[in-house]
Amino acid sequence: MCEQCPEKMGGSGGEIIRYVFNGGVATLVHVGVLVFSMELLHIPYAGLANFIAALAGISVSFTGCRFFVFRQHDAPVFHQGVRFLVLYACIALLHGLVLYLLSDLLSIGYLYGFVVASVFQFLLSFFGNKKFVFT
Repeated sequence: MCEQCPEKMGGSGGEIIRYVFNGGVATLVHVGVLVFSMELLHIPYAGLANFIAALAGISVSFTGCRFFVFRQHDAPVFHQGVRFLVLYACIALLHGLVLYLLSDLLSIGYLYGFVVASVFQFLLSFFGNKKFVFT
């Protein structure tokens, strides 16, 4: 093992790498369920299909954070689940607010606003999960 490996650097480096990986898996599940719902189940409403897919992605994200990223699976799952949902509801509102402020009020392109909001989302979700949900 190398001495510079993230796992040897106080744990946070390894957690960030695992968090990014977990987020990638959750995103793939979200997209996969969305495509499956639209193309194979023929759900006629993209919004409904996306809602179902989002629930699947969120479930994978929560499970991955609990068992793989932060490895805090001894705490009651209900309490972690409620905190997780509260955190992500707040982040979703903040994401929308940042996009609104940058894109609608300041007339910055919506894709730039989306990127800035997503960076905030990533940072808040990582540290919120670490300090609030999976403590």
